[in-house]
Amino acid sequence: MNALVTGGAGFIGAHVTKHLLNSGYNVIVLDDLSGGFQDHVDERATFIKGSVEDHKLLEDLFNEHSIDYIFHLAAYAAEGLSHFIRRFNYSNNLIGSVNLINEAVKHKVKCFVFTSSIAVYGEQHPPMTEDMTPQPEDPYGVAKYAVEMDLKCAHEMFGLDYIIFRPHNVYGEYQNIGDRYRNVVGIFMNQLMQGYDLTVFGDGEQTRAFSYIDDVAPIIAQSVQVPEAYNQIFNVGADKEYTVNELAEAVIAAMQTEGKLLHLPPRNEVMHAYADHSKVKSIFSGNDPVSLEEGIGKMAAWAKNAGARESSKFENIEIKENLPPSWKVVS
Repeated sequence: MNALVTGGAGFIGAHVTKHLLNSGYNVIVLDDLSGGFQDHVDERATFIKGSVEDHKLLEDLFNEHSIDYIFHLAAYAAEGLSHFIRRFNYSNNLIGSVNLINEAVKHKVKCFVFTSSIAVYGEQHPPMTEDMTPQPEDPYGVAKYAVEMDLKCAHEMFGLDYIIFRPHNVYGEYQNIGDRYRNVVGIFMNQLMQGYDLTVFGDGEQTRAFSYIDDVAPIIAQSVQVPEAYNQIFNVGADKEYTVNELAEAVIAAMQTEGKLLHLPPRNEVMHAYADHSKVKSIFSGNDPVSLEEGIGKMAAWAKNAGARESSKFENIEIKENLPPSWKVVS
């Protein structure tokens, strides 16, 4: 069984790769290292540096390798920032995905597994369920939903089987804690290790169900061996929601350091977003979910060992109007 994992040097992709390898797959990892790190790629995998936006590279890759399954995790998942990097967002998250779908159709891939996002739901009343009509509020969510619809079209026209997962607020080891625009758990840990205040947009009463990586990656990796999952959409992640303020206190406790919150002006974002997981639980077996305290503790131990990373600034902001002031300079 040959599997292609795009974004396999990134956070979720690196974990999915390990689970696939441990299950006996031959794994090819494709990653441009824009947000991932090559040392996160399991040495048992074949690594190819490149982007899904490079359709010629994809053509060559599929001609050279016989790919049975695609696990498409490559994306720049910064919902808030996507308003200001619209061209980049659609090129990376939509056009890159379409390039991959083209090759999947041409080479008769058995199943295309796509990690979408809870962002497709937008500002609907939580908990989000898969039967809700998506109403994305930001370009990132729009791009993810467009790929979902394109996969449905490809299935109906060409018979390409797919599985779509909508994870949310995933955290854990290998997360890029130096990314200042996404992954709030990593941002908080990185700020604490550098002696900064924890920056919170608005009053911090936004609610999210923060999901530990081991509650998400194993399900994605095993999905292609579950026939009932084919051509279905699943929410995946934690059940219990917390405010950002509560998360900040949990991170401070896990990092065993002092810290205080710095409240910034609110940004344009969905206030409450968490999902129902009845459907995924009815199809996939798994262990009890990891509690926030346990998951944050595991990530904190890894982060302290890995050390702080300098927060990188996105270099190609396309629209600067209404850009949050804190994103204009490196914290």
